[in-house]
Amino acid sequence: MPHRLPSGADAAWRGPRSRAGAWPFLQGGHFPAPRAVALAICALAAVALIVGAELSDSGSTLFHALAALAVLCLAGIAVLGWRGGRVSAPVNSPVDAVPDLVDLLRDKEAAEAANAAKSRYLANVSHEIRSPLNAIYGYAQLVEHEAGVDPQEAARVIRRSAEHLTNLVEGLLDISLVENGVLRVNSEVVRLPALIDQIVSMFRPSAAVKGLAFRCELPERLPEFVRADQKRLRQVLINLLSNAIKFTETGTVTLRVAWSGQTAVFEVIDTGPGIAEADRERIFTRYERVGETGRPQDGAGLGLPITRAILQILGGTLELESTPGQGSCFRVRLMLGHVAGYRETSAAARRVIGYEGRRRSVLVTDDDPEQRALMRRVLEGIGFEVTLAPDGATALALSDARAFDLVLLDVSMPGLSGWDVAARLRRTQDHAMGVIMLSANAHERHGPDTGARDHDLFLVKPIEFGALVDAIGARLKLEWIYEGDAPAEVGGSPALPLSEAAREHVEKLRELLRIGHVRGMEAEIRKLEAAQPDARELVEALYNCLDRFDLSGLAKTLEGL
Repeated sequence: MPHRLPSGADAAWRGPRSRAGAWPFLQGGHFPAPRAVALAICALAAVALIVGAELSDSGSTLFHALAALAVLCLAGIAVLGWRGGRVSAPVNSPVDAVPDLVDLLRDKEAAEAANAAKSRYLANVSHEIRSPLNAIYGYAQLVEHEAGVDPQEAARVIRRSAEHLTNLVEGLLDISLVENGVLRVNSEVVRLPALIDQIVSMFRPSAAVKGLAFRCELPERLPEFVRADQKRLRQVLINLLSNAIKFTETGTVTLRVAWSGQTAVFEVIDTGPGIAEADRERIFTRYERVGETGRPQDGAGLGLPITRAILQILGGTLELESTPGQGSCFRVRLMLGHVAGYRETSAAARRVIGYEGRRRSVLVTDDDPEQRALMRRVLEGIGFEVTLAPDGATALALSDARAFDLVLLDVSMPGLSGWDVAARLRRTQDHAMGVIMLSANAHERHGPDTGARDHDLFLVKPIEFGALVDAIGARLKLEWIYEGDAPAEVGGSPALPLSEAAREHVEKLRELLRIGHVRGMEAEIRKLEAAQPDARELVEALYNCLDRFDLSGLAKTLEGL
């Protein structure tokens, strides 16, 4: 009976038409074929006896038989060794592969669990996105159609909702950056008391809505300016405070700040249900949204994992103390270097109304007409001459026709990208012209790897106007004029005689202002501009007030017209 491979392995044998084969479960070694080997030895011995008898003519049959047997054995060993060397996958029992199969199954289950968690996260974040979108859409419709809506209150709600959306998107980006190990840290001078005041004013209303007391406890001596990453520090405190308010139904939420040497300690304390011992590590797991009481809660499931990752990168620590039924305390320790004798010059702290010197020209290039219109209003409101280009080819043609002080380039445009335009501008224009790239994709910060730096600065959309003004001022070396620093007539309406048609539009503006009809005022300003084109400065001042929902400023501008 021929020797066969172990049962069930025939299906795994490959290469049936070839003399060479492979079996997946085979490992280095010899085939276990004891019965076949015994038969082969007997056959060799018989052959040796016959050969010995034929060769013997003097009765020395035994000697010749042994000699023949030795020769045949050596030949057999040589053949078996040659054949064994060609076997690439010798026999091993399939049982030995069981641990490998178990590991594969375990990895498969872990991957399926991770995919399920991400699917739950996508479903949950869809709900999180729709809530602020509903607020934005609803208040926008009210401002558009209802006369009795307070536009400043609507603007505040829309802005808070937009900030919430931005935080959700940045959370996704931050997790991606953390996973790839490329989360960036910026060192800048931060006005610490002002940052804390902003965060407190942000969360005090949401705590009041839930009937919670919100307390902020500051030390007697807190440095005015410290060196830190303001965006990341703000993100850490917002994540912790939003969780505290979310999970606390009654009682108090407290932000306590301590300062010792160069170390700041921030404690976020709540009187919520507390966190069970078994859940204290799980709350730092990505995509998990288990509440402090074990029931599902709203949220994206990324706040605490991002917070801990940010603090690790900043060199800080995050500690948790919690007693079920009494509350929790998240404690952040972070080195913040004290900056003495610093004078703040950021445009984000004070409202810019203009700049010293000649009027500068800016070319705004973006394929989105709403983005172009927004940039035009912002920049013209502080004294820039703005030219718009809908694509890269138009931007190059305009820059060939005249010189601009600054070019704002959107990165993603049909045809020529912003990077392509920047490279061509650097080859054909003077480097004195500033180039600032704008993009909704933070990963595009470095652009193509060409070895050349064709831009000066990079800003991520949505753009905070203070950051934009700071970037422009740094590149063009401008001296800003701030509100309150300039004479009273700066930013007001010029002493310009108005035509009869223009005066009619001014009167209608006053009526619309009394009822707060923002859309009607915008339309009336356009009509005023058409009726008297030389009243451009007046029109710009009116648009500037309307963009900020500064109705009192709009009323002052209309006074005396």
